[in-house]
Order: sequence, then C-alpha cells, then structure tokens
Amino acid sequence: QLQLVESGGGLVQPGGSMRLSCAASGFPLDYYSIGWFRQAPGKEREGVSCISYSDSYTNYADSVKGRFTISRDNAKNTVYLQMNSLKPEDTAVYYCAAARFRLCVLSSSRYDYWGQGTQVTVSS
Repeated sequence: QLQLVESGGGLVQPGGSMRLSCAASGFPLDYYSIGWFRQAPGKEREGVSCISYSDSYTNYADSVKGRFTISRDNAKNTVYLQMNSLKPEDTAVYYCAAARFRLCVLSSSRYDYWGQGTQVTVSS
C-alpha cells in the first residue's frame, strides 16, 4: 500500500527555520514527482513547492521563493522541505503528495497520493 507520512512540524518563532520530511512507503519515490501543499484555516489548499522525479526541476510558489527549498533523498525514500525566514502567514497544515508525471506542478488536483499532514505554527 502506498503511504506518505509527513513529520517535522511544530511551533516556531517568526524568522525561524523548520524542516519538514515526507517519507514514502510501499513504493520507490524516485519514480514520482512530489509536491508540498498547505492549508490554513478558512483558506483553500495551495501549492508550496514541488520536485520532479528526475530531481532536475523544482517549482515554488511566489510567496515562498527564496525562503523554502525542496530536496529529495531517494536512498531514504524521503523528500524534504527546508523552510527559512518563517512568517506568521506560513502557519498551516502542510501536506506532501505524489504523482507519476515528469514535470511537477503546483496543482493539487494532479496528485494521486497524499499524506495526513503536519501542523506548522509560526508565532511569537
């Protein structure tokens, strides 16, 4: 059974950093493009970042460019989202998702497999 499990969320002060992990089981991640999405209370789910299965293409939402970095370690079957210079508006539940297409996109409807999410709260 294909599963994605996010971890690494929690409470961080504004300006701080946090690294989220998305661990896959039941399938090799290196055949999938992975996206990170987030959903804040009362808001729609939005794409944050994605990485293609080839690892040569990444994409970021304008709101996180220059602050977030996505990477993957296929040997560990894990994708990471390094988040720096965090802002209160980054507060949300963060989800990772997987799909088998070559160039990743930030559209949630294109992804087939989803994790359960991890809460990120940026507050002083």
